[in-house]
Amino acid sequence: MIKSPTIPRLLTLPVGLVPNGLRTGALVQILNRVFEPELRDGELDFLDGHVMRIGVDDARLEFRLTLVGDRIKAAPPRAATDLSIDGKVYDFLLLATRREDPDTLFFNRRLRLGGSTELGLYVKNFLDSVELEDRLGPLLKVMNGATDLLGRFGRG
Repeated sequence: MIKSPTIPRLLTLPVGLVPNGLRTGALVQILNRVFEPELRDGELDFLDGHVMRIGVDDARLEFRLTLVGDRIKAAPPRAATDLSIDGKVYDFLLLATRREDPDTLFFNRRLRLGGSTELGLYVKNFLDSVELEDRLGPLLKVMNGATDLLGRFGRG
């Protein structure tokens, strides 16, 4: 297994001071905006009635998400999960910036799936098919910069 760069613990401390509800709320807003066309077209309906947990190991973050109607919503913090995806900040950035395809990240266990295999396959295929570059605009440049920085200084 390839070792991923890790975000320095010192940088994770301020994030830990932000209440989980606010962090999850911010992520939900971003995801609803970025995936608006797919949500409108029902391409995320496979999440309806399911809870997906995203764990960011090195940042000590956890998000529980579900689909209600045509919107991604925060699931209750202790809700039972149908699918979990765990990894490091760097690997999630590689996925979001398309520097690595989902198959490579999952096959090399840099992103780890747990729970429903079927639901995991839907999520992986969705992430593989969606084209985000034009929608992310300046955020893509920031994410690429963060990926470069973490790749350079996050080893060890």
